[in-house]
Amino acid sequence: MDKIKGVFFDLGGTLRIVEKVPEHQERAKVRMARLAGREDVEAFINMVEARYEPYREWALGENREAGDYELWHQWLLPELGEERLRAVCHEMTYQYRQVKGLRHVVEGGLQVIRGLYERGYRLGIISNLIGEDEIPNWLREDGLAQYFDAVVLSSVCHIRKPDPAIYRMGCEQLGLGPGECVSVADNLGRDITGAKAAGIGANILFISPEKLAKKTITDENRPDYIVHRFIDILDLPILQ
Repeated sequence: MDKIKGVFFDLGGTLRIVEKVPEHQERAKVRMARLAGREDVEAFINMVEARYEPYREWALGENREAGDYELWHQWLLPELGEERLRAVCHEMTYQYRQVKGLRHVVEGGLQVIRGLYERGYRLGIISNLIGEDEIPNWLREDGLAQYFDAVVLSSVCHIRKPDPAIYRMGCEQLGLGPGECVSVADNLGRDITGAKAAGIGANILFISPEKLAKKTITDENRPDYIVHRFIDILDLPILQ
């Protein structure tokens, strides 16, 4: 095995956790409707949710992701004029994600980021998600951008995991070979299989014991390490 020099983090369910906060979610719904010029908030949200289903089916089936304008122009709100849509599409996508809940760094996440950075590892993010601006803004506003030399988002590169190409993009940004990198993620079928296909050196699965008990591990998706607490990543022998 190559000497490990880089660590990639998945976001949703791994480095960031979503929390249901009704007040926050309702504000996001209202904001979305206002941006679209709609008065009936619930009707508008229900329409967007219904239109999102075929988009999601396409994205998962093709391992592709639309950028903000394409998402709304082709899938979610094609009736809004182009000029208006270009002006609001980034904010619309952000608010749509807020409708799902409030995201925050997982317990132990900051300690792991800073700990690995101080040990000299190059850090990156590889994540499937809609929205081009949310992650760069979050990293900058929370003072985390300094820790990451690579940020690869499906909404920007238009490729979704498990396509191994998205991992190769991350490795190129870090200036490392796949075998020199570790991936930390929570999804066996999407994250582990894609990283293995890309030749990533080792895979760390972050998952609760309850969720793990319901999973089937095969040769194709078998992680090299499993942690139930995020902070335990710092104790893994491969990252000492």
